[in-house]
Amino acid sequence: MRFTKLHGLGNDYIYIDAISQDLSAYDLPALSRVLSDRNFGIGGDGIILVSPSEIADFAMRIYNSDGSEAEMCGNGMRAFAKFVYEHGLTERTSLEVETYAGIIKPVLTVEDGKVTLIRVDMGEPRLARSEIPMAGEPADQPVIAEPLQVNGHDLKITCVSMGNPHCVVFVDDADSFPVRELGPVIECHPLFPRKTNVEFASIDDRRNIQMRVWERGAGVTLACGTGASATVVAAVLNDLADRTARVSLLGGDLFIEWAEDNHVFLTGPADEAFSGEVHPDLLAQALK
Repeated sequence: MRFTKLHGLGNDYIYIDAISQDLSAYDLPALSRVLSDRNFGIGGDGIILVSPSEIADFAMRIYNSDGSEAEMCGNGMRAFAKFVYEHGLTERTSLEVETYAGIIKPVLTVEDGKVTLIRVDMGEPRLARSEIPMAGEPADQPVIAEPLQVNGHDLKITCVSMGNPHCVVFVDDADSFPVRELGPVIECHPLFPRKTNVEFASIDDRRNIQMRVWERGAGVTLACGTGASATVVAAVLNDLADRTARVSLLGGDLFIEWAEDNHVFLTGPADEAFSGEVHPDLLAQALK
């Protein structure tokens, strides 16, 4: 099995071309757990499959490092676009990619045959409680600065779906906040029937936000594109930021615009680390 390791600001995934390679013999959640192991496998936040689609240029399937399947990943999408272009699967610089969050449309900036920047139309945020999804009433209303007590901390949460669920918490200092303590508790809180990604954000000014993330199924990661998008939407809903802002994460900066047409646009880089072949003994651990 051939693979390529790419990352968006350190949010790293193992990309597998499932168009030219048959993966039917493998249990895909198990394959992700085996390959993502940073000590005994390749190492990554998960695997991403490049698959054929009947309604778009490609389909993207995402498995987190714990084997759970995700609907969408902004950093993963940027690296996906770089992979399919630079590995000769397409010559197009405007793509449509089928995901479980709908059709996502990345636009590539190419210089000397290399993808240097990717702008992704992340679609429209979903704000109704039932669309997050999130328990409670009223189901058709947004969740903005709702009180939540977790492990003795009195928090206010704002929830957004970017095709996957996000719970955004604004704090005084994202760098020093106990992300590893509270992240997993909120992720698995009964309020969220499908669990949730959790963003802890502090506002520098109306155009600059610091953010740390606990990703559903992966834990602390260096960056999260859907999380950065959800954070800007949440900041606007709380009148803390403008509709265009820079989000600074551990892995670098992402630029988010919540446009007047209600679509959220994410712009940032993606980088390739290495390619290789998986040893048969490792693959044997993921056979059905």
